[in-house]
Amino acid sequence: MRDELATFLKGFAMGAANVVPGVSGGTIALITGIYERLIDALKSFDAEALKFGIGFKFGALWKKIDGLFLTSLLLGVFLSIVTLAQVLEYQFKNHPKLIWSVFFGLIAASIPSVGKEVKRWGGDVISVFFIGGAIAVSMAFLTPASENKDFVYLIFCGVAAMCSMIIPGLSGSFVLLLMGNYRLVLNSVNALSSGDLSVVVSVVLPVGIGAVVGLLALSRSLSWLFRKHHDKAVGTITGFVAGSLVIIWPWKDEVLETIEKKDGSEDKIVGFENWHFPDLATTEAWFQLGAVMLGVGLIVVTEILARKTSK
Repeated sequence: MRDELATFLKGFAMGAANVVPGVSGGTIALITGIYERLIDALKSFDAEALKFGIGFKFGALWKKIDGLFLTSLLLGVFLSIVTLAQVLEYQFKNHPKLIWSVFFGLIAASIPSVGKEVKRWGGDVISVFFIGGAIAVSMAFLTPASENKDFVYLIFCGVAAMCSMIIPGLSGSFVLLLMGNYRLVLNSVNALSSGDLSVVVSVVLPVGIGAVVGLLALSRSLSWLFRKHHDKAVGTITGFVAGSLVIIWPWKDEVLETIEKKDGSEDKIVGFENWHFPDLATTEAWFQLGAVMLGVGLIVVTEILARKTSK
């Protein structure tokens, strides 16, 4: 029971990270020591698992897919997304820099945890580290697309978002932001939690289909990479994590564009500009720096708990 509770809490942390643009749930999975187990569990959904299901051999299926682990983890992720979506949406509207600061501390403190998984830092690993970092940094300067409610496009959004959610350092929420549908998906989750089932068919269902497809496809690729090219894979991931700090740097200005709708107008984020350092002469800046340290502290506590759980 203790292991299942620990897994649930790790899933809850992953779900919270996935809601925030610029933060990857995969990073949380990696630093809490469950990443490769998660990939292996997802990879186990294959023809044999389907055969077990069709043959009603649920005990064998449960064992093959590491069912208790996956159920505990995904329950934590789901409850986190449903409960925190509204809170984070409110906080982003009213205290965006404070929220960015917490997650900046989280990601900055996680870089050593991710990098130490590399067994040997050779020239090839260092090269892919910089490539991963460059890709993550370049995403900060891309212009988001317009919102698109097309069913097929939403499936592609689900595929892209889930692929980036499971890759540490590459944020699924930020990919949705670039694809123009972050607010649409976030608002749909909020509507779903309040009992509005009309969003299920129009938004949640196609995004969910894409997410499942992306998850199953990517888990096999990542499992192969970890087996054959472990250090290069982790080196690239470390670069992603380091590069994502540019995306979630708290002290930058949002570029907004007003979108006219039938029920009024809405400001949409179309990019960022004017990266700068905090003004230490203001009280607000010190609160934000305190939030950064809170994020760092959460990672330290998470690592301590992960080590105790593994022991």
